[in-house]
Amino acid sequence: MHRRKFLHNTIATSVGASVFTTGAFAFSKSIQTPPHQFNLKYAPHIGMFKNHAGEDVIDQLNFMADQGFTAFEDNNMRTRPIAEQEAMAKTMEKRGITMGVFVAHEIYWSEPNLTNGDENLRKEFLKYIQDSVAVAKRVNAKWVTVVPGYVDLRLEHGYQTANVVESLKQASAILEPHGITMVLEPLNYMNHPGLFLKKSAQAYEICKAVDSPSCKILFDVYHQQITEGNLIPNIEASWDEIAYFQMGDNPGRNEPTTGEINYKNIFKYIQEKGFEGVLGMEHGNSKAGKEGELAVIEAYKEMDNFLG
Repeated sequence: MHRRKFLHNTIATSVGASVFTTGAFAFSKSIQTPPHQFNLKYAPHIGMFKNHAGEDVIDQLNFMADQGFTAFEDNNMRTRPIAEQEAMAKTMEKRGITMGVFVAHEIYWSEPNLTNGDENLRKEFLKYIQDSVAVAKRVNAKWVTVVPGYVDLRLEHGYQTANVVESLKQASAILEPHGITMVLEPLNYMNHPGLFLKKSAQAYEICKAVDSPSCKILFDVYHQQITEGNLIPNIEASWDEIAYFQMGDNPGRNEPTTGEINYKNIFKYIQEKGFEGVLGMEHGNSKAGKEGELAVIEAYKEMDNFLG
């Protein structure tokens, strides 16, 4: 199964597109407003604004920058051609865009890998981590996503935790010299049943056990609303191990203002805590076409204006 089924419909990649487009600003003319000065580093995905910007990844990055976004994330960056990675990195540097996360390894969605202690699977994971260092350096990424995979029903939870911790300690030893942080993402049981890492407290426990600046938490507000709720208290309790956030309203996993989550208060809390990292817009668009893309931009402006 591919990571994030909703990406197939709303955040589709465009690897085949030309990566050397020079008409960087042509597509922004349909939006006759100046760029918004966002207070936080909200990070769109490739495909989120393709109806305005077209399929070309460089034009999409430029469109994001033209709207005022100062960050970007791409789950699929690791598998993109090197020439495309380099072109995207050049554009991000030129436009002042901070690179967010990409997925650092092959995720096991339906069978154990890091939980069961299998040395061959651990070596495979560590090889992915090593290879991702080169990608991170190429695109100036400081964070990479790690999902420990499926539960092993044949092992007690404590043994599985110990196996995961050991793999992450070895991965941290690879990442630390390069200043790269893997962020562990707990995922909800409805969209991803059977996965090992589910809750923020569990991720906190693991990060404390690994005890490395290269192993922190990716707090995905959408997933944790489904799994545990109590969002701001859980963010507070695990704050010193959180290095990255991702967004998505619930139900629907679309932009803020479309569901039940009070993102105004969440963003304000994050800002007041002094967070300077990236907040990934890992969600779909609630409406189709250009109308839906404008709705996403306006939703983030509305939430951000609340910050003052």
